[in-house]
Amino acid sequence: MNLDQILAVVIFLGMFICIILDKWHRYISALAGAALALVLVFRNIDGVKWVLNLREIFHSSFWITSGLKEEISHGVNWQTIIFIAGMMVMIEGLTEVGFFRWLCLLVAKAVHYKVIPIFIAFTLLAGFMAMFIDSITVLLFLASVTIELARLLKFDPIPVIIAEIFAANTGGSATMCGDPPNIIIGTSFGFSFFDFLKNTGIIAWVGMVICVLYFFIILRKQLSVKTDAQVHEIDHREHITSPALFRIFSYIFLLIALLLVTHNITHISVAFIGCIAAFLISIFGYRKFRIIWNGVDWRTLLFFVGLFICVGALEHTGVLKLLAGFIGSIAKGDVFLVASVILWISAFASAIVDNIPFAATMVPVVFGLSQSGMPLGTLSWSLALGTDIGGNGTPIGASANVVGLAIAEREGYHVGWGRYCAYAMPGMILVVAVCNVLLYFMYF
Repeated sequence: MNLDQILAVVIFLGMFICIILDKWHRYISALAGAALALVLVFRNIDGVKWVLNLREIFHSSFWITSGLKEEISHGVNWQTIIFIAGMMVMIEGLTEVGFFRWLCLLVAKAVHYKVIPIFIAFTLLAGFMAMFIDSITVLLFLASVTIELARLLKFDPIPVIIAEIFAANTGGSATMCGDPPNIIIGTSFGFSFFDFLKNTGIIAWVGMVICVLYFFIILRKQLSVKTDAQVHEIDHREHITSPALFRIFSYIFLLIALLLVTHNITHISVAFIGCIAAFLISIFGYRKFRIIWNGVDWRTLLFFVGLFICVGALEHTGVLKLLAGFIGSIAKGDVFLVASVILWISAFASAIVDNIPFAATMVPVVFGLSQSGMPLGTLSWSLALGTDIGGNGTPIGASANVVGLAIAEREGYHVGWGRYCAYAMPGMILVVAVCNVLLYFMYF
C-alpha cells in the first residue's frame, strides 16, 4: 500500500471508531474525517471536484433517468442525500398533523387494545411502513405509542419495542426507499423500487414471518398479561391537529409512494421525487413551513456528506479495489460463496457498527466484484439484506435501534446491551441464515 492508501484507511478507521465511541454526534466525526481526507488525500482541486461530484446534479440524467447506470456513481451520492432530505420534509409534515399517532391508535383500536394482538399488529405495521418511509421515523412514533399503551394496559414495552425495531429493519430491506443502505445501493447502481421488491422483497417478508413467529414464541408468556385496568375508548382522531392539512398531506404521501413504485416506468429519479415531496408539503403547509423545516435532521444529511467523502478517499486511492480482490480470492470465483461472504460479513459488521457507513463502503467493493463477471444484482441483494437485517443484532447496529431505545430510555425504560442482544442476536442469525438459503434457491 502506498502513502495515500494508508492515509485514507487511517482516516476512515478513525472516523469509524469515533462513531462507535459515540462521544459526540456522528456528523462531527464524519465531517472531521472528510476535512482530513480533502486535505491529506485529495489535496488538489481536481481531487476535490472528483469527490464532491457536484457536476452530476446539473446533468438532465440526474433528474430523469433510464435503465441501469453503466458505471457506479463516485464520491458524494447526491441522489441519496437529496431524496432523504425531501422525505424528511414530508415526514415532518405528516408528523406535525398527527398522521402517525392517528395510524397507531387506529390499529390498536382495531385489535380491541389486547396486548398480544397489539404486539403482532405493531410488529407487522413496523415492517410494512418501513418499506415506504425511513425506519428511524417508524420507530419515532411507534415506540412512543407502544409505551403509552403499555402504561395503560400494564405490560413491559421493551420486548415489543425490540420486536418493532427488528421488524422495521427487516421490512426496510424489502424496497429501495425502506432503509438508508438500500437508498445508497439503489441510487449507486440505478435499481428501481420494483427491482428491490421482486428480489429482496420476497426474502424480506419471509424473514418478517419468521421474525413475528420468533418473537411471539419467546414473548408470549410475558405478553399474556391479565389486567383489571379499564381501557377507555381512545379517540384516535383527537391527535389530528389540522383535519384539512391531514387530508392534503395524506394524499401527498400516497402520491410520493406511487411515484416511488412507478419511477422505473416514469424514469423520474428518486432525487426528483424527494424534491416533489418537499415542494408539495412546503406549498400546502406554508403556515407550518418554519416548524416543518426546523424539524428536519440536517445533521444526518451532513453526516452523509462527510461519510461519502471518507469512502470516496478509499475508492479514489484504490483501497476498495484491493478489498474486492481479496473477497474474490477467498471465494475463488464461486458466485454463491461470494454472495454468502458478503451477506454474513455485512450482517456481523452492521451489528457492530452503524449499517449506513458500512453499506456506503461496500458499494464500490460490490461494483469491483461485478467488473470481474459476477452478477451485480445478486451481490447487491446480498449486501442489502446483510446490512439491513444484520443491523438488528446490537443496540448500535442501525439508526432505528438507537432511536427506539433512546425513546424508551427517555420514558424511564433502560435497555442494556445484554437484554437487547439476548432478544435480537439469535433472531438476527436465524433470519440471515434463512436469507442465505433463499438466495441460493432464487439465484443459483
